[in-house]
Amino acid sequence: MASYALSAIGRDRPGIVAEVTRTLLRHGINMADSQMAILGGHFAMMIVLVTSSETDLEGLRSDLDRSREKLELEAVSLSEIDEAEARIDEPSHVITLYGADHPGIVNAVAAALAKRGVNITDLDTHLVGEETEPAYMMILEVSLPEGFSGDDLDAYLRDVALQQKLELSVRTLDQVAL
Repeated sequence: MASYALSAIGRDRPGIVAEVTRTLLRHGINMADSQMAILGGHFAMMIVLVTSSETDLEGLRSDLDRSREKLELEAVSLSEIDEAEARIDEPSHVITLYGADHPGIVNAVAAALAKRGVNITDLDTHLVGEETEPAYMMILEVSLPEGFSGDDLDAYLRDVALQQKLELSVRTLDQVAL
């Protein structure tokens, strides 16, 4: 058994998920994890696939390319996941930041987290509110390094939130079973 990361991006339209998953099903491939989203009219998907020793990878790549052409996607990529190097960090905390929109918010927060070894496992941003004065909302799920607590995270990010003029909330992630 081998694992692969499949990613696809293109202008959003109905049927993208159906076409790509139909191609995977025809090849007997199981989807282990996936995340898909529409941003600014573009659809992006990332799927972790589990293949068997009988999987025809060249046939799969060819069929995925046909799906890309049929759907007029910009790109489809299939890359093997090196299990020895795969890193799976389970998120433990949710960070929410909210304030007036301006350039540099994501970079300031991401750079501060990287400096402390905090891994961002999920990040969503949204412009909300009035069109003339939009507010920026950023929600992150993070995995903390050994010896770094949620209280440490909150205290550490207070300076960043103050500099960026943002409201900050840090809380423990409640693990929800799907």
